[in-house]
Amino acid sequence: MLVAAFLATFLIDWAATVPAIGATATPSASSSASTGTGSAPASTQPCTVSPTNGCIQGTITDSTRKPAVGVAVVVAGPAGFQQTATTSPTGRWSVRVDTAGTYTVSVDQSSLPKGQYLTNAADAKRTVQATLNANVGQIFQLSDQKGATTTDASTGVTAARAWQQFASGIRLGLLIALASVGLSLIYGTTGLSSFSHGEQVTLGGLLAYLFANQLGWNIWLTGIVVTLLCALTGYLQDAVIWRPLRRRRISLTQLMIVTIGLSIAAQYAFQYVFGASTVRIQQGNPETIAFAGITLTVQSYVAMAIALIVLVGTGLFLAKTRFGRATRAVSDNPALASASGIDVDRVIRFVWTLAAGLAGLSGVMLGLVLNGVNWQTGLQLLLLMFASVTLGGLGTAYGALVGSMIIGIVVELTNLVLPGDFKYATALVILILILLFRPQGIFGRAERIG
Repeated sequence: MLVAAFLATFLIDWAATVPAIGATATPSASSSASTGTGSAPASTQPCTVSPTNGCIQGTITDSTRKPAVGVAVVVAGPAGFQQTATTSPTGRWSVRVDTAGTYTVSVDQSSLPKGQYLTNAADAKRTVQATLNANVGQIFQLSDQKGATTTDASTGVTAARAWQQFASGIRLGLLIALASVGLSLIYGTTGLSSFSHGEQVTLGGLLAYLFANQLGWNIWLTGIVVTLLCALTGYLQDAVIWRPLRRRRISLTQLMIVTIGLSIAAQYAFQYVFGASTVRIQQGNPETIAFAGITLTVQSYVAMAIALIVLVGTGLFLAKTRFGRATRAVSDNPALASASGIDVDRVIRFVWTLAAGLAGLSGVMLGLVLNGVNWQTGLQLLLLMFASVTLGGLGTAYGALVGSMIIGIVVELTNLVLPGDFKYATALVILILILLFRPQGIFGRAERIG
């Protein structure tokens, strides 16, 4: 992981000497009217952040969660700045600001679609703190009932909301599964619970930001290169750290402590190299697609398809190939596998490589779907990963997949009744219940201890 951090530092320095493709944004209608006094014409042009400007942006959806088109949003700020943005066909609006400071964001309620009202009229005007080279997001929700409150809208459980959250849960489950499968295989082959696995996810997202955003690479090429680089870091980790420690017969508890220290070191290395702010892999506002009553971004649909293909491919590899069967044999019983002539060290090296590559790909997909990644992204998802592999059964790749899907769906459905990031506490509750009533997980085998 530290090797990966140094590699990222080198790439950042190199990027500073190479002209970034498309790094200099062409002034748009929104940017040309971003300074001065008076009210600027309404704009639907997307804003792109740069070291010299920031963006205030967001979405407005109606009571059915469909984009609200043509709604005027007025942004006012320092030195008489005032600009009006109009929501696009996807419900998005954005305003470019060239000065850091405090801005007010107001919704022109007279421009709302007929029969639609703000869920809380008092929330029509908000105060935000904008900085350069960063996005500030604001989301306004509409209701078909005049005088509704934000609390009423957020706690009202409807079939449409439940269906939308269910789809979001499938999306989250697939992306968590990419990382959880590798985490489960590492435990199965080595017995080690790697607390630094979340930083592999972070590394994937940040490297994608470096290549796609800073260097202007094609996003498909970026995904392939980042996955291979992350896989390389897994190979190097086992070669430099884990195999030498295994040969010295270091206990699993000591190895676990090493992963915790490695996690902390990697986090602060990422913060030092990339900064503490959230960065976006792609600066453009993502387009949305409504299908079967579900509205998700294009990136979400693509990420779900890629995750499904990769997971099916991984499963077929483990089930149908000779090396895959050897991996499963080592996971079931390393001593018996070694006695059968299987090179256990080679299998473990492969597992570390595969796990790191899958985690890196997960980081790229999460960065695109969540529209941002920072130095703590992997740490925030680590609890979900552990809950997933514990629910499915420690050491089983298929169990990690099933556990991830269940955790993803439950966590997103919890958002129907719990606000904000409280939904992630559900994973902790599930983890405790699993350990109390079925510690071996869904696909795990009960074993006698002592």
